[in-house]
Amino acid sequence: MAQHAARAHHLTFNTDGRTHPLVNTLAVVTLILGGIAAISSIFNSLHLLSSWTGLIGIFTGGYGQFISATTAQRFVLIIGLGASAVGFFIGAAHGGLTGGLW
Repeated sequence: MAQHAARAHHLTFNTDGRTHPLVNTLAVVTLILGGIAAISSIFNSLHLLSSWTGLIGIFTGGYGQFISATTAQRFVLIIGLGASAVGFFIGAAHGGLTGGLW
């Protein structure tokens, strides 16, 4: 039974045994921004929020992919990038980044 407890799996982005605080932070931030962008894109009046958070999520996710070190980091970054892109494009279709100011 003690052997089973020693093999307990836990969620980690650092599957290579080294710490990567910048990439881990970028992965979590991209996932959060993608979630905000995708959820706020459902509402027409929130197109500014969805397009800006989507655009920022695309840039943070792209940089995170560029410097990522593990597959777990890349997995979370791709999910966040996809959600950010969906939110950005739907927000752009509903009014874009400027909200009709220009």
